[in-house]
Amino acid sequence: MKPLALAYGALCYLIFFLTFLYAIGFVGDLVVPKSIDSGPATALPLALAIDLALLGLFAVQHSGMARQAFKKWWTRFVPWPIERSTYVLAASLVLILLYWAWRPLPQTIWSVQASWAVALLWVLFFAGWGIVLISTFLISHAELFGVSQVWAFSRGQKHQPPQFKTPLFYKLVRHPIYFGFVVAFFAIPKMTLGHLVFALASTAWMLIAIQLEERDLITLFGARYLTYRTQVSMILPLPRLSRAGPPTADQPG
Repeated sequence: MKPLALAYGALCYLIFFLTFLYAIGFVGDLVVPKSIDSGPATALPLALAIDLALLGLFAVQHSGMARQAFKKWWTRFVPWPIERSTYVLAASLVLILLYWAWRPLPQTIWSVQASWAVALLWVLFFAGWGIVLISTFLISHAELFGVSQVWAFSRGQKHQPPQFKTPLFYKLVRHPIYFGFVVAFFAIPKMTLGHLVFALASTAWMLIAIQLEERDLITLFGARYLTYRTQVSMILPLPRLSRAGPPTADQPG
């Protein structure tokens, strides 16, 4: 059982990592065979309906399966050590479905021509993805993607619960992962209608997801997170709100 759990967790992580890398190409319309602006032509109303349904499916899966109430029910059937890996796998599979079924809306909203501006936007685009990835390591990359859970189980060790800490980016915003996504989604030289729908709908979902996540964080960390929330802005780095960190530092999730 333990070797199988470890192998399963490693496989889920590998699928996630490849899906994440593909997301960069998909959103940026770079290298990958199927991107946000490629694919079969579809009538605008149908394409819009399909794309919004795919985004909605991801939002429900990603936020729904992360809730504590769902986890309590879910772990009746899925062993706790592989619960997070299973969540990560489900999210990856929904994203793969989105990549495959996405319908392009190629109408141009804006197209930047100045070479310096194009270069700046690409720098911001990749910086956004970098912020996302770095932010996961600042808290616990292995914890977020289920690796530490299966590793501890395979070693016969008790998994340690997450600690509250606010390193680096988390001193500026409470949710730097979402901030990085917003930057990456909007910093693009050519914005098509399909890309704009993706960026706007994803941002709207993230703002809703933050409210759900922070309820869980308040339940988990109590007054420490409430204090942190009053001192550090949610998603935009506003110096006035983020000069001071919480009195104790552990993890904002």
